[in-house]
Amino acid sequence: MERLAERLGGAGASLTEAQRLSGGASMETWAFGVDGQGGRESLILRRRSAPFDAETARSVSLATEAALIQATGANGARAPKVRHVCDAADGLGEAYVMVRVGGETLGKRITSDPRFDAIRPRLARQCGEVLVPIHATQPPAGLNLKTVDANLELDRYEEVYRATGAERPILELAFQYLRRHTPPPVEPTLLHGDFRNGNIMFDPEIGVAAVLDWELAHIGDPAEDMGWICTNSWRFGRPDRPVGGFGAYEDLLAGYAAAGGRPIELSRVRFWQMLGSLRWGVMCLTMYLSWRDGLEKSVERPMIGRRVSETEADLVVLLEEGL
Repeated sequence: MERLAERLGGAGASLTEAQRLSGGASMETWAFGVDGQGGRESLILRRRSAPFDAETARSVSLATEAALIQATGANGARAPKVRHVCDAADGLGEAYVMVRVGGETLGKRITSDPRFDAIRPRLARQCGEVLVPIHATQPPAGLNLKTVDANLELDRYEEVYRATGAERPILELAFQYLRRHTPPPVEPTLLHGDFRNGNIMFDPEIGVAAVLDWELAHIGDPAEDMGWICTNSWRFGRPDRPVGGFGAYEDLLAGYAAAGGRPIELSRVRFWQMLGSLRWGVMCLTMYLSWRDGLEKSVERPMIGRRVSETEADLVVLLEEGL
């Protein structure tokens, strides 16, 4: 890290206040400062701490993440500034450094903290607006992003579900319903892939400050990003506000259209919302089973795994309402 400090801040620069923020078995996120020739700079390091196979992984490499952040930022997206993509000389493995953006990512605070009362009514529209430059960005050549459509997603998660051997009637009904109501194909675009509370930095004064965590970026239906932030699991106790627990569908779609996005029907967003609840339910189920079978020791796995029942309740409501 000291070598990195000098590369960022010049000769004699020093690293200060390094603190690990989060990370699982394969990814680390660190906040740190550099005191250098230009003064003190607050930065974030994202580092992979386990082997990565681009062919089999759902996520992209950190070099690809950094390239997408730079490309979308140059196209007007609210993305953090990438300061440095690490190489062998840094001795950190696969990693990159970006400028730290102030604000809040915790969904419960966004939906209920009084600090956000004034800006909260504008957040859904802003989310629609910030998606437009992301979807309009042409990915840099050579990134080889995966392309995903509704049928591929259904196939993927049904395969995972069947492999568990579980029999959950609501999940079964949801797979059947979504296969009968798959929307017609549209021209695919670059997607953030995990656009939701937790991955968006909100400032109580300006609203959306930056879109973070690009590891699931891919090519697909632009309504997928919209449907994911509308999934009830990311509303944090405010089911009456479908967009992230803070806004309405109409505001999300209006913001997207006003910023120049091509028209998207609400039924298409709700399809991806339902698929979002279904795939999150399948993921929760697999997390529980990995703990039950002794493959994972962390208590986080069963705690998340119990949420499969929440997604089933969401799916019952969505199935009754229809698209």
